[in-house]
Parts: sequence; C-alpha cells; structure tokens
Amino acid sequence: MHDARALLEMGSEAVRRLARRGYTLDLSALEDLQSRRNRSIHSIDELRAESKRVANEVQQTVRQGGDIAALKETARKLKEQIREIEVDQDVVKRELTDLLLSIPNLPDDRTPEGDSDEFATEIRRVGAQPAFSFTPKDHVDLGEATGILDLTRATKLSGPRFAVTRGTGAALERALGTLFLDLHTRRHGYLEHSVPYLVNRRTMTGTGQLPKFEADLFKTGVADRDLFLIPTAEVPLTNLYADEILQASDLPVAMTAQTPCFRSEAGSYGKDTRGLIRQHQFMKVEIVRIVDPERADDELEKMLGHAEACLKELGLAYRVVMLPAGDTGFSAQLTYDIEVWFPSQNNYREISSVSNFGTFQARRANIRTRGADGKPKLVATLNGSGLPIGRTLAALIEQCQQEDGSILLPECLVPYLGFRRIAANGSPDE
Repeated sequence: MHDARALLEMGSEAVRRLARRGYTLDLSALEDLQSRRNRSIHSIDELRAESKRVANEVQQTVRQGGDIAALKETARKLKEQIREIEVDQDVVKRELTDLLLSIPNLPDDRTPEGDSDEFATEIRRVGAQPAFSFTPKDHVDLGEATGILDLTRATKLSGPRFAVTRGTGAALERALGTLFLDLHTRRHGYLEHSVPYLVNRRTMTGTGQLPKFEADLFKTGVADRDLFLIPTAEVPLTNLYADEILQASDLPVAMTAQTPCFRSEAGSYGKDTRGLIRQHQFMKVEIVRIVDPERADDELEKMLGHAEACLKELGLAYRVVMLPAGDTGFSAQLTYDIEVWFPSQNNYREISSVSNFGTFQARRANIRTRGADGKPKLVATLNGSGLPIGRTLAALIEQCQQEDGSILLPECLVPYLGFRRIAANGSPDE
C-alpha cells in the first residue's frame, strides 16, 4: 500500500514507474480524493472548535442567568453539520483506501523491461545439466512407474491439480521438508514457526493478497467466519507483527515455516495440467525477513543465497533470473526467480521467488520499528520459497533418474531417509 501524499509528491515519476508494470496511475483521481479528505478533516476541526466555543459560551451565559435558547440551537446545528461531514469523510476515506489498495508496488528501476518471463534477465547458472545416455522420463511417468506418485486416485478424491505420494515418495517429501528446515534454522539463522493455515481478511490484506487476488484464494464456507486458506506461509509469518513496533535491536527478524499452500490457480486453465508443477494444494518451506529498509537490498541477496543453498545441497542444476517489471508480483519491488532444470522439458522452470517488498506490505500491515531519532518508521519485508516440496521432488527425480528406472538420490538425504536409491518398483534400496 502507498502513502497518497508520497505518490502525489512523486507525480510523473510514480506514473512512469507504475507504467513499467502495465499499471496506469490516475493522479487526478488520487489528488481529488486526497483533497476531499483533507477538506473534510479541516472542516470538522473548525466545526469542533466552534462547537467547543459555543459550549463554553453556554456555560458562561448560564452562570450569568442569560437566555441560552439560541446558543443551544447553534450547538445542535453544529453537531448536525459535523455528523454530515463525518459521513462524507468515511465515504471518501473508503474510496481513497480502496484506490490505494489497488495500486501495485513501484518496481525497482533495476528490473528489466517487459511483461513476461521471456524478458527476465539471467543472472547466473549453477550446476551442470545431467547428461543421459537414454531418453529421460518426466516426473509423472517416473512417479507412476515406480508407484511413488498417484495422480489418478488424487483426482478421484479431489479433482484435478491434486496429488498423492506414497511409500518412498511420501518419505522423500517428508525428508525434503525436514532438510530445508534444518538448513534454514541451523545454518541460516531462521526461527521455525508453526502457524495457522486459516487467516482472516485483515491478514490477507496486509501482505497484498486482498483485495486484488480474492479469486485466487480458497475461502471457507462458514457463515460467521471470514477466513481464507493461506496461499503461502508468507501471509501468517509477515502478519505476526502487524500493528507492532519492533525494536531496532530485534532486526532482522528471520522466520521460516513449512505449511500446505492452497491456490485456486484462477486464470491458469490449460497450464501445467500434468504433474506437480501447478497444484491446488502443495507443501512449501517459506523464509521471511523483516528488516530495516536501508538494509533491504543486502538482505535480499542474503535470502537469495539461502534459497539457492537448498538446491546446491541437493546438487540440482538451476539458474537465477531477475523478473522484468511487468512480471513482478503485485506487492514486490524486485524479484529473483530461481529456476531448476527439468530434463524432460529441456528447460528451466521456476521453483522459488525471492522478493523485496520495501515498505509496501509494512504500510498495509502497520509494522514499524524506531529510527535513530526514536520515532516510529516502517520496516521492509522480504520473503522467498525455500523450497516448495512438490516441485523440488519433481525436479529431483527427473535429474536423478537412472536408465534402469531407479532414482539415485543425493547423499544429503540419506540421514533423513535411511536409503539412497528408490528402486524401479518404488522400494527403498541401498
């Protein structure tokens, strides 16, 4: 969310930056609402001052034994005027808030031009793409052949875009989540949390999912509870500190959690319908940092390294790209995507987004710290996937597949699994 005054002060610069992401800022509409709100505040202040003066005059006239009828009528009319302006002020305030909530974050000028991932700038590639002496299978064929993945029965249970893993596949999912949490808590300094999977409208608004993306969310059908299933742990983790002032000595706040994520995937009809790439429900380990805004750029690079460390630990080939302005998420200023190699597609696919939101989410959620002068100021928030379990499993079994149909897993998973290889029949081996 933005400060209306700051946007108006930026003027054409705000228009230019938002235009880079395809958003047209109507400065005149914003200025009109801000002016109307300011006028109403000024009018109410003047009327309240006059009402106080009349009240004092009534008291003085009573003490002097004078007639207060005219003064009481004046006081009554002043109160009516105040109520009328307050009603209009509430309407204007709602309109202004609705407008500000609909305006996306200003993209960082370092982001490339463009409106899709085709315009992303490659930063680096890490790891060698595996070479096969045979035609590699995709993760669905591998999963079904070994019996560790069952999409047919998942569809029977819940419809398309759901999955069931079983046996060594379910064990592998559990191992990946534990490995990532161990990396983030023991090596990267994050504090693990267990958070609710259902949150209220205020919480969803704080991180920017509402009001714009309500169609992408799953909402509960309980009549007296306005609750939503979380699309990512970023939502509850960031909002833990809503309406709070953090001490400067407490920053950075570094949090992680593994949760299910629920997404309706509205607008994605026909995309990635096969396998684990785009699901309505999936497990993910999330990392979130709340920092001083002056440290946000450095903290973003640090967080990117933490997400990359998960793929390096597994020995998976991947690349890092910077998203163009027009493809950067609504709440983000700058986003790095990590894309892991999928041999079956002969392509890199997104597995993690690591974003700097600046003070955008903090203003919406009212998360502050104290500056050197002791006065409250907004913090900066950052988040990243570290990592989604399903997509990691899919990339892992594709990159680690063997010609005999088995899957040779990385050594780092052995302590969590008790075996190194998934045999062609899905049983644990070695």
